[in-house]
Amino acid sequence: MTFQLKAKGVLAAVIALGMSTGMAAASEITGAGSTFAYPILAKWADAYKTTSNVALNYQSIGSGGGIKQIEAKTVDFGATDMPLANDVLAQNDLIQWPTIMGGVVPVVNIAGITPGELKLDGAALAGIYMGKIASWNDAAIAALNPGVKLPAQSIAVVHRSDGSGTTFLFTNYLSQVSPEWKSAVGFNTAVEWPVGLGGKGNEGVANFAGQTNGAIGYVEYAYALQNKMTWIKMVNHDGAVVEPKLATFQAAASNADWAHSENFNIVLTNQPGKDSWPITGVTWVLMHKAQEKPTQALDALKFFSWSYANGQKMAEELQYVSMPASVVGMIERTWAASVKGPDGKALWTAAH
Repeated sequence: MTFQLKAKGVLAAVIALGMSTGMAAASEITGAGSTFAYPILAKWADAYKTTSNVALNYQSIGSGGGIKQIEAKTVDFGATDMPLANDVLAQNDLIQWPTIMGGVVPVVNIAGITPGELKLDGAALAGIYMGKIASWNDAAIAALNPGVKLPAQSIAVVHRSDGSGTTFLFTNYLSQVSPEWKSAVGFNTAVEWPVGLGGKGNEGVANFAGQTNGAIGYVEYAYALQNKMTWIKMVNHDGAVVEPKLATFQAAASNADWAHSENFNIVLTNQPGKDSWPITGVTWVLMHKAQEKPTQALDALKFFSWSYANGQKMAEELQYVSMPASVVGMIERTWAASVKGPDGKALWTAAH
């Protein structure tokens, strides 16, 4: 099927990825969670179906929902943009590994403002989301944007209403650049927002922001591209003004030391470097170590292995950063050591 992203405020975006109309798949794997990773999972699954006759049924319901579903064993894998702590992984007999990296971007809907024309820094963004900067012609925004005609218009703040890894990345960044935000709001997949309107999923935020004059929201960059939204530039950790694109996501990702991370737990927000996009994130896949359905589990591992090997160009087309080959090797060794069938034997071997 041809991938087409539709931004609608629905309760859950449930997609049967890679399914051809009127044709039953020989095999199906199930997943749920991250809307951040939805665009690339859709593209990978569509391509994988043509070579394997294995379909992916993925529920794009947010990281919080994905974590709940994998813990309840209702899906073969979960996807989250917030890594789970070691004790949570152990408690639920889970492993996690990184699958893709990309950027979260603020988007605005201001008459006369074009993509990349407006820029903000962390302090201004935190001030907006705390309700302390309430108009687009506020002095703090004007100082960052000399020569830009800013309207005397109220800012309509849009945020996620569901448990979201995108929210985790966004609020984690705000907590690093604003001590006031860190103490008053903090960071998590869901927070008590001081102001604003909540939308379900990246789709819901894109929908609300796209239809509300004077709005600001935050979405995964592929959603901004697919929906032709007005993204903004950001002042990064080193004080440089950067725009969201593959090169700036790669610059932030270059600081990731996967080899020395426990359970691949690395957060890439507010990374140093003049070219680094400040709200860069990772999507992790969650899977149970002890598998009651070994066939589906192995099919899921094969899907991700194929995607790592064959999906880099597709990822780059959507402005995602692929995992380096050295990291893929570490991931597959983790599979071999950890994921086992009912007989206690490893499901993933060198033969795959």
